Parts: sequence; structure tokens; C-alpha cells
Amino acid sequence: MRQMEKKLRFGILGCGMVGRYHATAINEVEDCTLVACASKSPSSARKLAEEFSADARASYDDLLSDTSINFIAICTPSGNHYENARAALLAGKNVVVEKPISLRPEQADSLIALAEEKGLVLCTISQTRFSDAVQVIHEAVGKGWFGKMVSAQLMMRYMRGQDYYDQASWRGSFEGEGGGMLMNQGIHGIDVLCYIMGRPVSVMGYKATRLRNIEGEDTAAAAIEFEGGALAVVDATVCSSPSFTKKFIFCGERGSVVLENDVITLWTLPEPCPVRIGSATAGSSSSDPRGISTEYHIRQYRNLRNHFINGERLLVDGVQGKLPLSVISAIYESSDSGKRVIL
Repeated sequence: MRQMEKKLRFGILGCGMVGRYHATAINEVEDCTLVACASKSPSSARKLAEEFSADARASYDDLLSDTSINFIAICTPSGNHYENARAALLAGKNVVVEKPISLRPEQADSLIALAEEKGLVLCTISQTRFSDAVQVIHEAVGKGWFGKMVSAQLMMRYMRGQDYYDQASWRGSFEGEGGGMLMNQGIHGIDVLCYIMGRPVSVMGYKATRLRNIEGEDTAAAAIEFEGGALAVVDATVCSSPSFTKKFIFCGERGSVVLENDVITLWTLPEPCPVRIGSATAGSSSSDPRGISTEYHIRQYRNLRNHFINGERLLVDGVQGKLPLSVISAIYESSDSGKRVIL
């Protein structure tokens, strides 16, 4: 199918803010077309369809039965991702699923196995990997510029007020989101941490609900051990007043790099930094989820297009999508048990 079909024809399920990010990216990438969309809110589907010159469909089944659609982009609340993705794969559709890929690692394993069995593409959205700064740091690790990796720090001190959670009952709930801030806001930072530092092997973690009236955590802290012995600490909350830009510190035997809001602000490695060293930019999503740029979604969809048509390596497949989910699940397990969790 991949060699014969030269167009990626999408159906979007879920037509809220996230669905609009996906529609915008699809619209910007060559050989990609938004055919139709569906939502539990017919008015949302009609609005998105009209904006992007697509069709509004009455149900998800209408998308799945359309033989002209070969990709489904799943932009529904997190608790629906697994069943929505599974239904698409069973219908013979390639799948792009927003983070998290599912609420539990065993569900992710099921989707990965099903996609492999069907010979279909399974892509998880982790758009932050596609920033120039993240790619430069990843390449620096691969080229040995850091020397032996020593440690890393990830700080995510965000603000989401109670009104944010009250807008949608699934937010911060175990059934709808699988947890709290780590599963929603934190998963992107943990994904980049693993992308740079390598395979996590053990986790110690704590989670707490300090200020928000939600089932899941609004605050978390963790220590992660990576293959090879490097360590990382995670400091995360949605109760920070004021909020701060997301910040990473990567430390190796030959120097350190600081990454703030997708900008490298410090580079002490002996080799020159391939991109401009600047200051953290405005427009962060630390205080407002609408602060996310569509640029990295566009880059991820371009990678998906190149994979489907030319066989380029898919940067975030189902296996990579499972990685931060496994770390977050281990933080929850460690917090509940008081014990170190081996991955």
C-alpha cells in the first residue's frame, strides 16, 4: 500500500483546539489532504470542515467506512485514544494519535502489535522533538560532544487554574486522562528528556494533589536512571504562580547545555553550537495551552509524509510514543508503593 498510494488522505476525529492544530499541519504539508472530520459535537465538526474545505461527517463510523481516507488523526480526549486508534487500525487505516498514545503501557503494546500485524503506520504526536534546538542537542549526544552523560534536570512549573479543569470533566481524571499534569502537560518534557538521555531503566517518583480539585496529580517530582548510569530529576507542577518556561539542563563530562522553551540559552561544549544561542522566547504554553505553535506539528506531519512516501525513518512511532507513558506510569507506581520501579 505504501508504495502504491502517494497521497495521505486524512479524517480527523475530534474537532476542538487540538483538532485544529492537526488540520493546520495537514493543510501545510505537500501530498496531505484533509478529507473529512467528525466530532461528538456536530457544530464543531461543521466549523472545522468549513474552515479547511473538508466534509463534516455524522459519526466516526462514517470516517472509518470511507475508502478514500487512508489516515485517521485522533484528537479526542486522552481516555478515548486507545479505543479510537484500535478501531481505526482494525478498519485498515493508518493512525496518527495525539499524546498520550493510550492511558496504560499495555494498551500501547496492543496498538503497536496490531499496527505491525496489519502493516499500518502508527504515529504518536510528540512535536517538541522537531524543534531545531532539540535536534541539535540530540545530535550532540550522538556525536559524543558531551562525552559521558552525567545528569539532566527537567523543570515544568506551569499554571493551570481550576477553571481550566472545570471546562472539561475529563481533564485531571483517572478515566479521562489517566492522571493529572504529567499525562497532559508533562508528557512532552519527559519525552524530550528520554529522547536526549536514552533508555530509562528505573524510576523513583512522588505525586501530589496540592491545590486543584482533580483526581490526578497537580504536582510531581521524580528521579530517573538511564541506561549507562546517567540520572535525571523532574520537577513538575501546574500550581506555579507565576509560571515559568519549561527548562532542561543537560550535563556531560565535557560541558552542559540549557534548553528553555525550545531555545538553547547556554552551551559550554567545546564544539560550537550549530544554532543561535538566545534567550527564552515569549509565547510559552506554561500559562496558556493556546501558546503552542503549529510549526512543530507541521514538521512532524512532514516526517510522516516522508515516511509514508519515501521510507524516511518515522521519528515518533508507537514504540517511541509508549516511552514517556511508561516513565509516567512508573512515577505513579513508585509514588503509590514507595518503591523504585524497574522499567
